[in-house]
Amino acid sequence: MTPMELAFAAAKEAAASGEVPVGAVVTRNGEILSVASNRILINRDPTAHAEILALREAAHKIGSERLIGCDLHVTLEPCAMCAGAISLARIRRLYYGAADEKGGAVDHGPRFFSQPTCHHAPEVYGGIRETEASDLLRGFFAERRG
Repeated sequence: MTPMELAFAAAKEAAASGEVPVGAVVTRNGEILSVASNRILINRDPTAHAEILALREAAHKIGSERLIGCDLHVTLEPCAMCAGAISLARIRRLYYGAADEKGGAVDHGPRFFSQPTCHHAPEVYGGIRETEASDLLRGFFAERRG
């Protein structure tokens, strides 16, 4: 499976457990270092976004808080908290699926990586399987509203 396929699989697992369907994968040189999904409700932790959990696991796996040469693949545009963590982790490239006009902080909202206070900005590639990612999120919220 490609990293984005793994991220989508993780997002679908999150949805099945009642979490907002977001999945994230960290890779380095083609190797999968971590796969995570949102676990905010399960962990009772407001910081348990897929990106944060994937970054933590990858950092633990390589034994460094700096994920030099690593890429992050995520199904939804990261929020400000996650963008900050991505910057601090020194992620090389960020690939994301659906844009998030309300909560996104990469190409929307505060545009975190464009701020002069940002320590490190990864290369950003948005819109990867965007329709699929948007449909997954819309379907999840439509079902919840019933």
